[in-house]
Formats: sequence, C-alpha cells, structure tokens
Amino acid sequence: QVQLVESGGSRVQAGGSLRLSCAASGLTFSSYAMAWFRDFPEKEREFVAAMSWTTGRTYYADSVKGRFTISRDNAKNTLYLQMNSLKPEDTAVYFCAAQFGGAGSVTSWEYDHWGQGTQVTVSS
Repeated sequence: QVQLVESGGSRVQAGGSLRLSCAASGLTFSSYAMAWFRDFPEKEREFVAAMSWTTGRTYYADSVKGRFTISRDNAKNTLYLQMNSLKPEDTAVYFCAAQFGGAGSVTSWEYDHWGQGTQVTVSS
C-alpha cells in the first residue's frame, strides 16, 4: 500500500523559512515524478512545485519561484520542499503527490497518490 506522509508544517512569521518533508513507502520512489500542491480555503488545489523522475528537472509556480526549492532523496524515499521568504499568502495545507513515470505535471488529476497534508501558517 502506497503511503505519503508529510511533515514539517508549522506557524512561522513572514520572511521566515520552513522545510517540508514527504516520506514515501510502498512504491518504487525513483520511478515516480513527485510534486507539492497546496489548498486554500474555497479554492482549487494549486500547483507549487514538481520534479521529474527521469531528468530531475524541476518546475515551479510563478508565485513561489525563487523562494521555494523542491528536492528529493531517492535513497531515503523522501521529497522535500524548502520554503524561504515566506509570505502570509503562502498559508495553506501543503500536500505531496506521486505520479508514476511522469515528467512532473502541474495538474493535480494526473497524480496517482497523495499524502494527508501538512498545515503551513505564515503570520504577518
């Protein structure tokens, strides 16, 4: 059974940093593109960042480019999201997602597995 478990969410002041982790089990991690999405109240799930399973190429939403960095450690089956220069508008529930054999899509429906989410709150 595939499991994705996010951690690292917290409350932080604007301008601060957080690192989210996503521990994966029950899958061949290196065969999956991985991504981070986030949920805002009463809005559609929003793409944040993704990484291809083959090339390691990364993709970012314009709103986080230059502030967030996605990375993965295939040996540890773990995905990371380093978030710097956080803003109040980054407040959301953050989810990691896995896409078998994917290139790192920006659309949520292309992902096969999801974690339960971790709350990030940025206060001004």
